[in-house]
Amino acid sequence: MTTLTALPSTNPFASRSPVGFGAMNLERLLRAGDRTAAVDLVRHAVDLGVDHIDTAPFYGHGAVDEVLREAIPRDADVLLVTKVGAVLDDDGVLRPAQRPADLRASVEDALRGLGTDRLDVVNLRRLDTPHGIRATGDQVVSPDDQLATLVELRERGVIGAIGVSGVTADGVRRALPAGIVCVQNAYNLLARADEDQVGLCERSGMAWVPFFPLGGAAGRMTSVVDHPVVRAVAGESGLTPAQVGLAWLLGHSAATRLIPGTADLDHLRANVAAAQTILDDDAVARLDALAA
Repeated sequence: MTTLTALPSTNPFASRSPVGFGAMNLERLLRAGDRTAAVDLVRHAVDLGVDHIDTAPFYGHGAVDEVLREAIPRDADVLLVTKVGAVLDDDGVLRPAQRPADLRASVEDALRGLGTDRLDVVNLRRLDTPHGIRATGDQVVSPDDQLATLVELRERGVIGAIGVSGVTADGVRRALPAGIVCVQNAYNLLARADEDQVGLCERSGMAWVPFFPLGGAAGRMTSVVDHPVVRAVAGESGLTPAQVGLAWLLGHSAATRLIPGTADLDHLRANVAAAQTILDDDAVARLDALAA
Protein backbone atom coordinates (compact mmCIF):
# COMPACT_ATOMS: atom_id res chain seq x y z
CA MET A 1 0.00 0.00 0.00
CA THR A 2 1.27 3.46 -0.91
CA THR A 3 2.11 5.71 2.03
CA LEU A 4 0.39 9.09 1.70
CA THR A 5 2.39 12.01 3.04
CA ALA A 6 0.35 14.60 4.94
CA LEU A 7 0.79 18.32 4.44
CA PRO A 8 3.17 20.06 6.84
CA SER A 9 1.48 21.91 9.70
CA THR A 10 2.80 25.22 8.39
CA ASN A 11 0.61 24.96 5.30
CA PRO A 12 -2.76 26.74 5.83
CA PHE A 13 -4.53 23.82 4.13
CA ALA A 14 -3.05 21.25 6.52
CA SER A 15 -5.75 21.60 9.16
CA ARG A 16 -8.59 21.88 6.65
CA SER A 17 -11.16 19.23 5.78
CA PRO A 18 -10.38 17.23 2.65
CA VAL A 19 -13.48 18.54 0.87
CA GLY A 20 -14.14 22.25 0.58
CA PHE A 21 -16.46 24.18 -1.70
CA GLY A 22 -15.97 25.88 -5.07
CA ALA A 23 -18.15 28.98 -5.10
CA MET A 24 -18.32 29.55 -8.87
CA ASN A 25 -21.61 27.65 -9.25
CA LEU A 26 -23.31 30.16 -6.98
CA GLU A 27 -23.48 32.26 -10.16
CA ARG A 28 -26.26 29.94 -11.37
CA LEU A 29 -28.45 30.83 -8.40
CA LEU A 30 -27.68 34.51 -8.72
CA ARG A 31 -28.51 34.51 -12.44
CA ALA A 32 -31.84 32.89 -11.54
CA GLY A 33 -32.48 35.75 -9.13
CA ASP A 34 -32.30 33.52 -6.05
CA ARG A 35 -29.74 35.24 -3.85
CA THR A 36 -31.38 33.79 -0.73
CA ALA A 37 -30.75 30.26 -1.98
CA ALA A 38 -27.10 31.13 -2.65
CA VAL A 39 -26.63 32.49 0.87
CA ASP A 40 -28.42 29.50 2.39
CA LEU A 41 -26.27 27.04 0.42
CA VAL A 42 -23.06 28.59 1.74
CA ARG A 43 -24.42 28.54 5.30
CA HIS A 44 -25.32 24.87 4.90
CA ALA A 45 -21.80 24.18 3.63
CA VAL A 46 -20.27 25.76 6.73
CA ASP A 47 -22.72 23.86 8.97
CA LEU A 48 -21.63 20.62 7.27
CA GLY A 49 -18.01 21.32 8.19
CA VAL A 50 -16.72 22.95 5.01
CA ASP A 51 -13.81 25.08 6.16
CA HIS A 52 -12.17 26.21 2.92
CA ILE A 53 -13.94 27.92 0.03
CA ASP A 54 -12.57 28.84 -3.38
CA THR A 55 -13.76 32.06 -4.99
CA ALA A 56 -12.66 34.91 -7.26
CA PRO A 57 -13.63 38.58 -7.62
CA PHE A 58 -14.66 37.89 -11.23
CA TYR A 59 -17.30 35.31 -10.22
CA GLY A 60 -20.58 37.02 -11.00
CA HIS A 61 -18.88 40.43 -11.32
CA GLY A 62 -18.12 40.24 -7.58
CA ALA A 63 -21.61 39.13 -6.55
CA VAL A 64 -20.37 35.70 -5.40
CA ASP A 65 -17.90 37.33 -3.00
CA GLU A 66 -20.73 39.45 -1.62
CA VAL A 67 -22.75 36.29 -0.97
CA LEU A 68 -19.82 34.76 0.91
CA ARG A 69 -19.43 37.93 2.96
CA GLU A 70 -23.09 37.76 3.98
CA ALA A 71 -23.28 34.02 4.53
CA ILE A 72 -20.11 33.25 6.49
CA PRO A 73 -20.12 34.39 10.13
CA ARG A 74 -17.24 36.67 11.06
CA ASP A 75 -16.03 34.24 13.72
CA ALA A 76 -16.20 31.15 11.48
CA ASP A 77 -12.92 29.34 10.88
CA VAL A 78 -13.19 29.27 7.09
CA LEU A 79 -10.16 29.64 4.84
CA LEU A 80 -11.17 31.84 1.90
CA VAL A 81 -9.04 31.24 -1.18
CA THR A 82 -9.36 33.73 -4.01
CA LYS A 83 -7.61 34.11 -7.35
CA VAL A 84 -6.31 36.93 -9.52
CA GLY A 85 -5.20 37.05 -13.13
CA ALA A 86 -8.49 37.51 -14.97
CA VAL A 87 -11.46 39.89 -15.02
CA LEU A 88 -15.01 39.72 -16.32
CA ASP A 89 -15.74 42.53 -18.74
CA ASP A 90 -19.07 44.35 -19.11
CA ASP A 91 -20.18 41.83 -21.73
CA GLY A 92 -19.60 38.93 -19.37
CA VAL A 93 -16.48 37.73 -21.18
CA LEU A 94 -13.51 36.58 -19.12
CA ARG A 95 -10.36 38.50 -20.06
CA PRO A 96 -6.72 38.18 -18.98
CA ALA A 97 -5.61 40.56 -16.22
CA GLN A 98 -2.01 39.45 -15.83
CA ARG A 99 -0.03 42.69 -15.43
CA PRO A 100 1.15 43.60 -11.90
CA ALA A 101 -1.22 46.58 -11.85
CA ASP A 102 -4.08 44.25 -12.81
CA LEU A 103 -3.18 41.87 -9.99
CA ARG A 104 -3.18 44.70 -7.44
CA ALA A 105 -6.56 45.90 -8.71
CA SER A 106 -8.01 42.39 -8.45
CA VAL A 107 -6.71 42.06 -4.89
CA GLU A 108 -8.45 45.33 -4.03
CA ASP A 109 -11.66 44.05 -5.63
CA ALA A 110 -11.45 40.87 -3.55
CA LEU A 111 -10.87 42.81 -0.33
CA ARG A 112 -13.93 44.97 -1.00
CA GLY A 113 -16.14 42.10 -2.09
CA LEU A 114 -15.29 39.86 0.85
CA GLY A 115 -15.35 42.77 3.29
CA THR A 116 -11.94 42.12 4.78
CA ASP A 117 -8.56 43.79 5.08
CA ARG A 118 -6.61 40.55 4.54
CA LEU A 119 -7.02 37.70 2.06
CA ASP A 120 -6.19 34.25 3.44
CA VAL A 121 -4.78 32.78 0.22
CA VAL A 122 -4.46 34.35 -3.23
CA ASN A 123 -3.88 32.10 -6.23
CA LEU A 124 -2.09 33.59 -9.21
CA ARG A 125 -4.06 32.35 -12.18
CA ARG A 126 -1.45 31.88 -14.87
CA LEU A 127 -2.64 31.16 -18.40
CA ASP A 128 -0.05 28.53 -19.31
CA THR A 129 -2.39 25.53 -19.66
CA PRO A 130 -5.11 24.87 -22.25
CA HIS A 131 -7.97 24.94 -19.74
CA GLY A 132 -9.06 28.56 -20.03
CA ILE A 133 -8.29 31.88 -21.68
CA ARG A 134 -4.95 32.76 -23.26
CA ALA A 135 -2.77 35.82 -22.77
CA THR A 136 -1.65 37.95 -25.71
CA GLY A 137 0.08 41.29 -26.20
CA ASP A 138 0.88 43.18 -23.01
CA GLN A 139 -0.92 40.50 -21.02
CA VAL A 140 2.01 38.13 -21.56
CA VAL A 141 3.83 38.77 -18.29
CA SER A 142 6.77 37.08 -16.59
CA PRO A 143 5.68 34.99 -13.59
CA ASP A 144 8.62 36.45 -11.69
CA ASP A 145 7.13 39.95 -11.96
CA GLN A 146 3.70 38.67 -10.97
CA LEU A 147 4.96 36.74 -7.96
CA ALA A 148 7.06 39.70 -6.84
CA THR A 149 3.86 41.77 -6.75
CA LEU A 150 2.05 39.19 -4.64
CA VAL A 151 5.03 38.69 -2.34
CA GLU A 152 5.12 42.44 -1.73
CA LEU A 153 1.41 42.36 -0.81
CA ARG A 154 2.07 39.40 1.47
CA GLU A 155 4.84 41.29 3.22
CA ARG A 156 2.44 44.18 3.75
CA GLY A 157 -0.06 41.81 5.37
CA VAL A 158 -2.68 42.18 2.66
CA ILE A 159 -2.23 38.54 1.63
CA GLY A 160 -1.71 35.64 4.00
CA ALA A 161 -0.36 33.10 1.52
CA ILE A 162 0.18 32.65 -2.23
CA GLY A 163 -0.72 29.82 -4.58
CA VAL A 164 -0.61 29.27 -8.33
CA SER A 165 -3.22 28.06 -10.80
CA GLY A 166 -3.17 27.04 -14.44
CA VAL A 167 0.55 26.32 -14.45
CA THR A 168 2.96 23.82 -15.94
CA ALA A 169 5.36 21.80 -13.79
CA ASP A 170 8.14 24.20 -14.77
CA GLY A 171 5.89 27.06 -13.72
CA VAL A 172 5.42 25.48 -10.30
CA ARG A 173 9.16 25.04 -9.83
CA ARG A 174 9.72 28.64 -10.85
CA ALA A 175 7.20 29.74 -8.21
CA LEU A 176 8.68 27.69 -5.36
CA PRO A 177 11.07 30.44 -4.16
CA ALA A 178 8.02 32.65 -3.51
CA GLY A 179 6.89 30.18 -0.84
CA ILE A 180 3.67 29.06 -2.52
CA VAL A 181 1.29 26.89 -0.50
CA CYS A 182 -0.91 25.32 -3.19
CA VAL A 183 -1.24 24.43 -6.85
CA GLN A 184 -4.63 24.53 -8.57
CA ASN A 185 -4.86 22.81 -11.95
CA ALA A 186 -7.39 20.83 -13.96
CA TYR A 187 -7.05 17.18 -12.95
CA ASN A 188 -9.30 14.22 -12.23
CA LEU A 189 -9.57 10.44 -12.45
CA LEU A 190 -9.75 10.55 -16.25
CA ALA A 191 -7.44 13.52 -16.90
CA ARG A 192 -4.05 12.99 -15.26
CA ALA A 193 -1.70 14.93 -17.51
CA ASP A 194 -0.44 16.79 -14.44
CA GLU A 195 0.41 13.67 -12.44
CA ASP A 196 3.99 14.87 -11.99
CA GLN A 197 2.66 17.97 -10.25
CA VAL A 198 0.85 15.86 -7.67
CA GLY A 199 4.17 14.36 -6.62
CA LEU A 200 5.84 17.77 -6.73
CA CYS A 201 3.24 19.12 -4.33
CA GLU A 202 3.76 16.20 -1.95
CA ARG A 203 7.53 16.61 -1.95
CA SER A 204 7.35 20.39 -1.54
CA GLY A 205 4.68 20.47 1.18
CA MET A 206 2.05 22.15 -0.97
CA ALA A 207 -1.66 21.43 -1.25
CA TRP A 208 -2.84 19.97 -4.55
CA VAL A 209 -6.22 21.51 -5.39
CA PRO A 210 -7.62 20.02 -8.61
CA PHE A 211 -10.35 21.92 -10.39
CA PHE A 212 -12.79 20.16 -12.73
CA PRO A 213 -12.43 17.19 -10.30
CA LEU A 214 -15.31 15.43 -12.04
CA GLY A 215 -14.50 16.52 -15.58
CA GLY A 216 -17.33 17.82 -17.70
CA ALA A 217 -16.32 21.49 -17.87
CA ALA A 218 -19.01 22.38 -20.40
CA GLY A 219 -17.92 19.59 -22.72
CA ARG A 220 -14.22 20.43 -22.63
CA MET A 221 -13.32 17.35 -20.58
CA THR A 222 -14.64 13.80 -20.34
CA SER A 223 -17.25 13.43 -17.61
CA VAL A 224 -16.02 11.26 -14.74
CA VAL A 225 -19.53 10.51 -13.48
CA ASP A 226 -20.62 9.11 -16.86
CA HIS A 227 -17.74 6.65 -17.23
CA PRO A 228 -19.02 3.03 -17.12
CA VAL A 229 -16.31 1.86 -14.70
CA VAL A 230 -17.02 4.72 -12.32
CA ARG A 231 -20.74 3.99 -12.48
CA ALA A 232 -20.13 0.29 -11.88
CA VAL A 233 -17.97 0.98 -8.81
CA ALA A 234 -20.62 3.37 -7.53
CA GLY A 235 -23.37 0.78 -7.89
CA GLU A 236 -21.33 -1.88 -6.14
CA SER A 237 -20.33 0.46 -3.30
CA GLY A 238 -23.63 2.21 -2.65
CA LEU A 239 -22.10 5.55 -3.63
CA THR A 240 -22.88 8.16 -6.23
CA PRO A 241 -20.54 8.32 -9.24
CA ALA A 242 -19.45 11.77 -8.05
CA GLN A 243 -18.49 10.36 -4.66
CA VAL A 244 -16.40 7.69 -6.37
CA GLY A 245 -14.54 10.30 -8.42
CA LEU A 246 -13.91 12.51 -5.40
CA ALA A 247 -12.94 9.61 -3.11
CA TRP A 248 -10.41 8.39 -5.68
CA LEU A 249 -8.77 11.83 -5.74
CA LEU A 250 -8.54 11.95 -1.95
CA GLY A 251 -7.10 8.45 -1.75
CA HIS A 252 -4.59 9.18 -4.49
CA SER A 253 -2.71 11.85 -2.54
CA ALA A 254 -2.89 13.18 1.01
CA ALA A 255 -1.92 16.59 -0.38
CA THR A 256 -5.29 16.85 -2.11
CA ARG A 257 -7.87 19.40 -1.00
CA LEU A 258 -11.01 19.31 -3.11
CA ILE A 259 -13.24 22.24 -4.07
CA PRO A 260 -16.20 20.68 -5.93
CA GLY A 261 -18.83 23.23 -6.82
CA THR A 262 -22.58 22.84 -6.85
CA ALA A 263 -25.76 24.86 -6.59
CA ASP A 264 -27.71 21.91 -5.17
CA LEU A 265 -27.95 21.09 -1.46
CA ASP A 266 -28.19 17.32 -1.95
CA HIS A 267 -25.09 17.34 -4.14
CA LEU A 268 -23.32 19.45 -1.53
CA ARG A 269 -24.09 16.91 1.18
CA ALA A 270 -22.91 14.03 -1.02
CA ASN A 271 -19.69 15.85 -1.89
CA VAL A 272 -18.88 16.52 1.75
CA ALA A 273 -19.62 12.88 2.63
CA ALA A 274 -17.00 11.80 0.09
CA ALA A 275 -14.35 12.84 2.62
CA GLN A 276 -15.35 9.83 4.73
CA THR A 277 -15.43 7.41 1.80
CA ILE A 278 -12.71 4.79 1.41
CA LEU A 279 -12.74 2.71 -1.75
CA ASP A 280 -11.67 -0.94 -1.48
CA ASP A 281 -8.49 -2.17 -3.13
CA ASP A 282 -10.28 -3.76 -6.07
CA ALA A 283 -12.19 -0.56 -6.84
CA VAL A 284 -9.02 1.51 -6.61
CA ALA A 285 -7.15 -0.86 -8.95
CA ARG A 286 -9.93 -0.65 -11.55
CA LEU A 287 -10.03 3.12 -11.30
CA ASP A 288 -6.26 3.46 -11.37
CA ALA A 289 -6.23 1.48 -14.59
CA LEU A 290 -8.29 4.17 -16.32
CA ALA A 291 -5.13 6.27 -16.60
CA ALA A 292 -4.21 4.20 -19.64
